[in-house]
This record gives sequence, structure tokens and C-alpha cells, in this order.
Amino acid sequence: MLRPFLLVLAMLPAALAFSAHAQKFTVAAASDLRYALDDIAELYRREHPDHTFNVIYGSSGKMTTQIMNGAPYDIFFSADIAFPKRLQEAGLTANEPEVYAIGRIVIWSNTLDASELSLEDLPTDRRIRRLAIAQPAHAPYGLRAREALESAGVWDEVQPKLVFGENIAHTAQMVQSGAANAGIIALSLAKFPALARYPHQLIDDALHNPLTQGFVVVKRAEDNEAVMAFARFMETEEAHGIMKRYGFVMPDPEPADDG
Repeated sequence: MLRPFLLVLAMLPAALAFSAHAQKFTVAAASDLRYALDDIAELYRREHPDHTFNVIYGSSGKMTTQIMNGAPYDIFFSADIAFPKRLQEAGLTANEPEVYAIGRIVIWSNTLDASELSLEDLPTDRRIRRLAIAQPAHAPYGLRAREALESAGVWDEVQPKLVFGENIAHTAQMVQSGAANAGIIALSLAKFPALARYPHQLIDDALHNPLTQGFVVVKRAEDNEAVMAFARFMETEEAHGIMKRYGFVMPDPEPADDG
């Protein structure tokens, strides 16, 4: 009679280890989410104290490459839904890529009144010796900045002033530190209290392709209930409220199926 009980005791540590593992996950997120997602993560941790996770921020393009090379990320929030779609095409996702927000770009400076600046001013304003944008090759916000400058007809003219950040958060830091006099950054960063003390100029979104931001669960996490719970939490009113506070536009809800 003792043997089955001993067998259960022997299996218990493995079961507990599996359960603990299932509650852990890693979030890879575009750096425009740094402040909004930090607030959301804090709220999520209060409601799910048994879930342990960390958030890693970076450029969407580089994170896509990392996932394709086996990086241990479980859920990926990209600044451009094209990157999650690329992962889906490679067979590396557990769900269809979903839109979670629409981003916006702004001109921002902590030494100049950016609210008085236009894209056309950036090449000619002598106070702006260096203009920071994210690297267009792998950062969606950098690509949209380039598109806006091209639409304004000043891309070629502004070339001598351009300096490039690895991602949009690094771009904002370049302006903050004085490495650049102004920058084109995410509205979500310009809304953070430390940056919001300085005015910004919202760039007309008709000048660039939309910053349609999408997320996907990585295939390695398809059976991780904690990851799925976090994905569902991002669709709650609480999470949407935080995203809106940082200037993100929420996607229109899908119409109900009337059958």
C-alpha cells in the first residue's frame, strides 16, 4: 500500500516544476512600448502574482531575426505587423498575427519648442545640427520617419544632419542626452511624463504608411497558459486605457457575427 504513495511523492517535484515553468514567460516588445507596457505589466502582475515574466525591448526587425534564430521569446509585440507575419510565414507562430494598436510619430526636442517646427524646417533650421531618427532598416518608426520626410520633400536635404538610433527609445535618448538637437520619435514616448514636459509636433499620418502594430505568440509557447492569459489581458479595457494614455490608437473592434 505504501508503494503507490511513494510513487506519487516521487512524481510531485516534477509536476510542481512543470507547473512553475508553465507560469514563466518572456515578452519581446518594440521599444515604443517601453513606458506603456511597463505600466500594463505592473497591473498584470498585481492581478496574476503567480506569473513570472520579464519584458525585453528592442527594434522589431532585430527581434524578428532573433526569434528566427531561436531566441527564447514567448510573445512578440512588434511596431509593425509585417514582422509577426514574417514569423508566421516561417512557421514560428502559435496564432494569427493580431493588431493591438496604431502608433504615431512626432517631432520632439528638449531644447527647442518642437511644437513650432515642421518637417520642412528640419533641414534649414540652424539650431538643428543633428536630427535623430531610428534606423529605417530595422525599426518601423525609423522607416515611417523616412517616409514622412520623403513626403515632405526634404529627405535628401536633411541627410547631412541625420543620426540614427538602434530603436525608437534609443533615438529619444539621443535627443535627451544632447547627441541630437531634435528627433522624430514615437508619440508614446513623448507622452511619458519626463519627456512630456517638452512640447512636440504631431506629424500628419497621411505622410507615411500606418504604424499598424501587431503581436503574435511564438510557437514554443503555444501550450503556455500564462502567455495566453497575458495576450488576453492586452485586450482588456484596463490595458487599452493605458495604451490610449500614451497616444496609441486602438484598432476598431471586429464586427459581431450575426450568423
